[in-house]
Amino acid sequence: MKNLITGGSGFLGRYIARQLLEQGHEVVLYNRSQAPDDLKQCTWIQGDINETMKLTRAMDGCHNVFHTAAIAGVWGDEKLFYKVNTQGTQSVINACLGAKVTNLIYTSSPSVVFGIDAIENGNESLPYPDKYLTSYPKSKAEGEKLVLAANGEQLKTCSLRPHLIWGPEDQHLIPRLLEKAKSKKLKQVGDGNNLVDLTYVENAAKAHLQAAAELDKTSKPAGKAYFISDPKPVSLWPWIKELLSLSDCPLPNGKISYAKAAKIGAILEWVYKSFKLSGEPPMTRFVAAQLAKAHYFDNTAAKSDFGYAPSIDNEEGLKRTFAWLKKSGKI
Repeated sequence: MKNLITGGSGFLGRYIARQLLEQGHEVVLYNRSQAPDDLKQCTWIQGDINETMKLTRAMDGCHNVFHTAAIAGVWGDEKLFYKVNTQGTQSVINACLGAKVTNLIYTSSPSVVFGIDAIENGNESLPYPDKYLTSYPKSKAEGEKLVLAANGEQLKTCSLRPHLIWGPEDQHLIPRLLEKAKSKKLKQVGDGNNLVDLTYVENAAKAHLQAAAELDKTSKPAGKAYFISDPKPVSLWPWIKELLSLSDCPLPNGKISYAKAAKIGAILEWVYKSFKLSGEPPMTRFVAAQLAKAHYFDNTAAKSDFGYAPSIDNEEGLKRTFAWLKKSGKI
């Protein structure tokens, strides 16, 4: 079976590609950067997500499309987020229809339902918030709406929302934590008792393949969105402190209340926008909320509809991740 992965050289994309190859499938990687050395057996096509005609040609003969490509971040150009995450997703849908693809599996994010309030054991009945604290979740939510609305007889679609993907080869979540700790710029935000979901990268990739397979079997996931995460949430700040201790990094440099962090974030956002400063503010309202409040989700729907069962728990995930960090010289 032939599959195309947008963002196939990215963190999640390459794990999906590896699992597809292990199952004997043909894989096409569509992205801006070159394919990793271990994925040279895949067909690699370099292109922009908004080059619809090129994307359509790349999808020729494909049964499944896994749309993982996105611009992620807690800060940035709103127009760029919209261009890639929303317009780019419409381009993928149009290409799927043009190439007569059977299934489209979209990588979304739980942040599409995160406004400002804590979420404890949230399920798929959660509505999209009226207002977002930053452009990334807004653009991803708009993309998700397009994907789910596109579901029909010609193209079956579903959306997966893995939360905070981590593991070996992660270039964002864990490296950023370690970098901030080493520079003594990491402070604990809130009381430290908030529970948060994580998703080990192999679990996230497995969910994508399971959803695609079920779309062929029963179409049960068609037109639906699903939360995806590890077996159980972690207590965020004890988890971060364990991570830092294992990495021989300094522990957080003090504490700050959520209210104070959110206020500082609001001021810094205003300063960066008003003076058009480059880079990312040291604190934003979104980051303050993510670091201080609970956000974990119920995987029951994914388990029921396509058999999602995370096979790697937190302990094993940490073991594998630290083996990679040491091997790669990052710690």
